[in-house]
Amino acid sequence: MSYLVLARKYRPRNFTEMVGQEHVVQALTNALNTQRLHHAYLFTGTRGVGKTTVSRILAKSLNCQGPDGQGGITATPCGVCSACTDIDSGRFPDYTELDAASNRGVDEVQSLLEQAVYKPVQGRFKVFMIDEVHMLTNTAFNAMLKTLEEPPEYLKFVLATTDPQKVPVTVLSRCLQFNLRPMAPETVLAHLNFILGYEGVKSDDASLRLLSRAARGSMRDALSLTDQAIAFGSGQLQEAAVRQMLGAVDRSYVFRLIDALAQGDGKTVVETSDTLRLNGLSAASTLEEMSAVLQRMAVFQAVPQMAGAVDADDSEAAETARLAALMPADETQLLYSLCLHGRGELGLAPDEYAALTMVLLRLLAFKPPGESAEKKTLTRAESASSGPTHVVSAAPVMSVAPAAAPATVASPAMVSTPAPVASVQPPSPISPAAADNLAPSPAQNDSSSVSAESSEFSDGSEPPPWPGSDEPGTAVSAPSVAMALPVHTAEKYESNQRPALVQKAQAAPEYVAIPVRESPEPGERLQPLPLSAPTPVSARYTPTEEGDVWHTTVQQMVAAESITALVRELALQSQLVARDGGHWLLRVERESLNQPTARERLRSALEAAGHATQISVEVGHVIDSPARRNAAAAAERQRRAEEIVNNDPFVQSLMRDYGARIVPGSIKPA
Repeated sequence: MSYLVLARKYRPRNFTEMVGQEHVVQALTNALNTQRLHHAYLFTGTRGVGKTTVSRILAKSLNCQGPDGQGGITATPCGVCSACTDIDSGRFPDYTELDAASNRGVDEVQSLLEQAVYKPVQGRFKVFMIDEVHMLTNTAFNAMLKTLEEPPEYLKFVLATTDPQKVPVTVLSRCLQFNLRPMAPETVLAHLNFILGYEGVKSDDASLRLLSRAARGSMRDALSLTDQAIAFGSGQLQEAAVRQMLGAVDRSYVFRLIDALAQGDGKTVVETSDTLRLNGLSAASTLEEMSAVLQRMAVFQAVPQMAGAVDADDSEAAETARLAALMPADETQLLYSLCLHGRGELGLAPDEYAALTMVLLRLLAFKPPGESAEKKTLTRAESASSGPTHVVSAAPVMSVAPAAAPATVASPAMVSTPAPVASVQPPSPISPAAADNLAPSPAQNDSSSVSAESSEFSDGSEPPPWPGSDEPGTAVSAPSVAMALPVHTAEKYESNQRPALVQKAQAAPEYVAIPVRESPEPGERLQPLPLSAPTPVSARYTPTEEGDVWHTTVQQMVAAESITALVRELALQSQLVARDGGHWLLRVERESLNQPTARERLRSALEAAGHATQISVEVGHVIDSPARRNAAAAAERQRRAEEIVNNDPFVQSLMRDYGARIVPGSIKPA
């Protein structure tokens, strides 16, 4: 006897053997038990999830005669009566399967429907099963609509498709639709364990886990891959053999890459990428496996209880939980997104492995700042806070502070508030690291030398005057400022100039000032914009007596739609200058509006309204026109609307308490 593949040998014979489709099984079982049967069913889902199997079980449930030949409609077909055995073997005359992929025309459908007029030959119901129904032509669908809507009481339709979007809505509305879901890898793994145990095939969990993931939710694919793996492994399933057969990437490489990326180890990343190239492992599979691991890591990070409850025997889950604790959650999301987009770039590169290397390097390049950057920032902050600097400030009176009062500041330069006394304070011990952080650039050293050494207080000369003063040593009314001197400059300043400063301070009040450049006031371009723009020029007008008459007249003609297009624009943009009986004089600013056709149509409209029989149009400066009046009215409504919103107590509380602001242009009058 020839070998029967696992997918056919272990096809479910009843609803209790179905796995992974409990929602469909429950609905059909209840319908069969209560005899509430629909005349047409539509089963949708990906390949290998049980659409044809459910159809055959349903046909057996409808036509089962029981072991004693006295059975009726049941949710548990016996499997031994002639109807059940004939349906399983494909010989039952009242069960017809039509493959719409190869019989998609209207003739094939009409030939099937011609059998609907005859009652069942052997069974209780006739069942027409049309597989891949979305492949039928539009004429074929139209030919079956009437029969599908009102079939004979002994006829049941069962339709199956992998693409329900292509099925016309007129067919969908006539069917009871069930969506068969892709099966979870855990469900496939448990079913494979059961089948291989029944077959007596030795296997390990790692190999079955690879097969269940490779099936991608299809039980038929899982059983077909299992058949192939059994043949490849000489009657047994081992992880190495199954991985080689599938061409799958060993997750140890994936874990190594993610670990290196989490630690910022670029050398390990590149070396692992080269290893994948040498072993001929798929770059696409590498990114796919990385995406799967990162997704699981994100779940563990969002639900820490799941990470703590992983099976100790599952080494991959334990390693995934370890990496989830090692990598920050935001970085995990970033790496997952880049892996997904990187898979689409593999086909664009001339070399698949070069593209893989670039994607991995991009993961490393976009890695958020890690621990090293934090330590560097902390070191700078600590050194700045621990190192002393000498503050020299300008003030009306100068004195020298005692030696026991050291001063420290937290940054190389600072600007202080006005103080009544300027003081020079001695240094305190400073660490080399802090001295390096506080050391100025060469340009700063030059400027410091000019300010601290070129004064030459020790020779008895007067300090240089402040710019703008008339005499040496004269105070200048300037804001009180202070700056930190570099350490080596300050020490030299202290050792060489301190006695002279004390002597000068005892002799007469002097002033020591070190200028610090102040930021200028922001220019007009940087000033914040007002909430509402000023009134445009087009909304400004000078009211005239004739303007009132002209505005009313034009508004009436526009409302009556007696003027349109260019004629309406001419009326709105013009100014009524004078009226002489039936002759009106208008003025416009644009020559393009003064067209003979537009003038004649405007004259006709005015004459029809009983105003003027003749008009003249001149070009000149306009100060009052209907358009300007309309624009001014709209601007006033806008101003009032903004005033109402700005004065609203609730809006003011939001702006005061929460720092809210009104988006310019978002206020519209009703």
